[in-house]
Amino acid sequence: MNLHEYQSKTLFAEFGIPVPKGHVASTPEEARAAAEKLGGEFWVVKAQVHAGGRGKAGGVKLARSLNEVVQHADSLLGKRLVTHQSGSEGLPIDMVYVEAGSSIDRELYLSLLVDRSQERVVIMASAAGGMDIEEVAASTPEKILTASVHPAVGLNPYQTREIAFGLGLDKEQAKELADILGRLVELFHECDASLVEVNPLIVNSAGRVIALDGKINIEDNALFRQQRLEEWRDAAQEDTSEREAREHDLNYVSLDGNIACLVNGAGLAMATMDLIKLHGGEPANFLDVGGGATAEKVTEAFKIILANSNVEAVLVNIFGGIVRCDLIAEGIIAVVREVGVTVPVVVRLEGTNVRKGRKLLSDSELDIEPAKDLTEAARKVVDLAKESRAA
Repeated sequence: MNLHEYQSKTLFAEFGIPVPKGHVASTPEEARAAAEKLGGEFWVVKAQVHAGGRGKAGGVKLARSLNEVVQHADSLLGKRLVTHQSGSEGLPIDMVYVEAGSSIDRELYLSLLVDRSQERVVIMASAAGGMDIEEVAASTPEKILTASVHPAVGLNPYQTREIAFGLGLDKEQAKELADILGRLVELFHECDASLVEVNPLIVNSAGRVIALDGKINIEDNALFRQQRLEEWRDAAQEDTSEREAREHDLNYVSLDGNIACLVNGAGLAMATMDLIKLHGGEPANFLDVGGGATAEKVTEAFKIILANSNVEAVLVNIFGGIVRCDLIAEGIIAVVREVGVTVPVVVRLEGTNVRKGRKLLSDSELDIEPAKDLTEAARKVVDLAKESRAA
């Protein structure tokens, strides 16, 4: 689950991490009031969306008068911001964050994330702050510093010194960075984060180290113990299909292809997508209905994947271990009749009551293509998708 910048900075402040003062606003009038409350003569108005690259996309605007604050807020609120991370449709701007302006001497990059290969939290830092870290990694990887945090020992002082030296900080700034890093590690663990990013982490004109931006992702599987943070979820920023899938306890991720997948089991779902790619197709989604899939879950899953206008064929791949194939077949038949599916559907069933399930599908007289194994299913669905597009 992603947090907005203003929410991330709320957590930063709670953990003692220095951030500029700011207030969130949902109307131009609230933006003016926020700027007045902050005082000063220089403010920054930032669109609150779950995507990076806001500055390049026009989502971060500088204001040197209250009228400019109002104008910038009015130009952003109610619009959609398209960045390199948002997709072509962009994301809605329902709030802006009005922040006191900062005098920037240097921009740095800092993040914490989970490195699954090391099974540890890893700190990444770079003197090339304010830029896309992917671009830095591709063009100048030597500018990226890393340090892994031992789960028992924690962050060592020598690690913070190495990072500070690599970033070119002086003695006092190195102390400030060490304090910030320690607090970020604490936040990461206590909030069950999967990513904490500060880009840029700045050195201001007074030589102080400050988190000028903030991005936090919370691990979905830990939300049961992060109820306060779960209440911060902004559903408007999420993919509609992914939100509906979560409400029905389905694991769904939207993709850019044209072949919808409905599978039980994450590993089987990944293998299904790989075979579709192998035979020249493009998956439209990842969808795991779970090992204990029911006819009701299959029905809801079908509705979700068919809501994607790009879908030109559907591949159902079910292995009946815990779940019975005949029950899944009943769900497929029910949803095809209820929804009125107009694209080809290929079904591969295997496992418990597979013969009964296949018979139900064949006796249904519906336009459902059976497949004996996964390779045959992948080939069939790719061919049918091509025929559907040609028609």
